[in-house]
Amino acid sequence: MHIIVVGCGRVGSELATRLSVEGHSVVIIDKNASAFRRLGEKFSGRAINGLGFDRQHLEMADIGSAGALAAVTSGDNSNILTARIAREVYGVPKVVARIYDPRRAEIYRRLGIQTVATVTWTTDQAMRRIFDSASQPDWTDPNGNVVLVEKTVPQHLLGKRLGRLDEISGVKPVLLTRGTSTRLFQADIVAQEGDIMHFMVERNAMVSLDSALGGKENRP
Repeated sequence: MHIIVVGCGRVGSELATRLSVEGHSVVIIDKNASAFRRLGEKFSGRAINGLGFDRQHLEMADIGSAGALAAVTSGDNSNILTARIAREVYGVPKVVARIYDPRRAEIYRRLGIQTVATVTWTTDQAMRRIFDSASQPDWTDPNGNVVLVEKTVPQHLLGKRLGRLDEISGVKPVLLTRGTSTRLFQADIVAQEGDIMHFMVERNAMVSLDSALGGKENRP
């Protein structure tokens, strides 16, 4: 996948390097050229000195072929503007924005922009929102038999009740996060854009969960 990372701070440099190591085509943009010193030797992508919301710089980064963009600078306004341009002008399928102000987060989730409304943003959080096709564990029990996974509710379940996800063998929905609030899972919850769920899953049921959320098999 071709991925653009805007912001070469701690998170941006780690994210770009990790994506590069995993074999993705990566371009990172930062207004401060000296920030690229954070990129390790393992980074094999391109670095562009510029602004993430500047269309000329985005086109230099081949945004037309991008499958995902992560705006992870230290400024909410820059990240929001970059994310909206990527989503609304260029139609990038997966857009992630780092937003510190929780009041803005839910608004942008409704526009199809995944956000984390917290100062504590990690590379793993960004990765989970870019790649939601396979479950990535947040926690594993000491024996490795049960894991806690975070998943973004997919498009094909929006507007539908999520109760049937509780019928998958070896899978237990436990939490739903909507905007800045988190609640215990209830079977009558109707999915909305940007909803994030946490599941307790037996290892041998991971494929069933991914299939149900991917709409391939066991589709609710």
